[in-house]
Amino acid sequence: MASFEYSALDVQGRSRDGVIDAGSAADARRLLEGRRLLPVRVEPATARAEQASRSRGRFSGKDLTLLTRQLATLVAAAPLEEALRTIGSQSERAPVRRVVMATHARVVEGFRLSDAMAREPRAFPPLYRAMVAAGEGTGALPAILERLADLHERDQQVRGKLVSALVYPAALAVTAVLVVIALMVFVVPKVVEQFESMGRELPLLTRIVIGVSDALVAWWLPLLVLLAALAFATTRLLHRPALRRRFDAALLRLPLLGRLLRDVHAARMARTLATMSDSGLPLIEGLAITARTVGNTVLREATGSMVEVIHEGGSLSSAMKRAAVFPPTLLYMATSGEDSGRLAPMLDRAADYLEREFNTFTTAAMSLLEPLIIIVLGAMVAVIVLAILLPILQFNALVAG
Repeated sequence: MASFEYSALDVQGRSRDGVIDAGSAADARRLLEGRRLLPVRVEPATARAEQASRSRGRFSGKDLTLLTRQLATLVAAAPLEEALRTIGSQSERAPVRRVVMATHARVVEGFRLSDAMAREPRAFPPLYRAMVAAGEGTGALPAILERLADLHERDQQVRGKLVSALVYPAALAVTAVLVVIALMVFVVPKVVEQFESMGRELPLLTRIVIGVSDALVAWWLPLLVLLAALAFATTRLLHRPALRRRFDAALLRLPLLGRLLRDVHAARMARTLATMSDSGLPLIEGLAITARTVGNTVLREATGSMVEVIHEGGSLSSAMKRAAVFPPTLLYMATSGEDSGRLAPMLDRAADYLEREFNTFTTAAMSLLEPLIIIVLGAMVAVIVLAILLPILQFNALVAG
């Protein structure tokens, strides 16, 4: 499908300019006429115009959540054009303001909101646009926007809890590494100068610590370059599909992280499916879009396999069972929802349960991780201190003897 620049007249005789996607210029004219616009000029869009239209800005998760909530609130009380203009004019962030005002301009030209958002793919994800289109098709756009706002707020809450749970252990681990490096680079060499005058063989532990210290002092730059090269090579290798799949599969097999990844994916999937079901969006379409947004390769393939099962006539619960990556609770709730005709509420309950389990699990895991880091740091410092004290105690024993 190509892009075409156009100039047209609306029913009031005002000139409208923009870009439209169509299979041909004739199709573009028919689409414009369907929007009650009289085409004056329709020609292939230049690369510069298309790039400007599609690369105006990117939204963060927080930006999109706030915009959705504002739009859901204003659309319920004011026309869509006025709601977009109000949000765009009041936004504090320039990228958000540019995207919203560009979307507003297209809506004023006669575009549907979902079509206008499609011109800003970096700001509005495919699933988001599909739900908006479903809301426009059923005449329930305000309700769909409310559900979208709730969905994104829940997603932001889960992400926020995960980040906040990891910040302190990560800071503690970095501090531990820096403390050990500082001891090995600055403290141990000074103490070694005193040991050299003893003229006796040092204990094995002391010799090991001194060797590590000398290596860090003499080879810190090559080691740093080596670490950077390893990180770069690992990143490049993970771009290969086969290696990336093995890596993602290994992550899912890890005792703690694997369960965390599966539960987060299951909760997000359940919440998304519940919103799609309430929105009247076909599950197969939503799943196909969602599958492309999953980061883990194994989970993405499992989600894609669900699309094939449902396309062949299978139920959602049977598709989840064949995917073999979802927890039993979600499978049971999905089956119950299909049997009772209350799929969306049951999926919402499953998502609530999985999110509570996620919160409990992360809290317990982080409460164990923090003392573990402290114990490891204490052990490493104790080894360094013991390596320093052993020669001193040995020397004192010789003097006393």
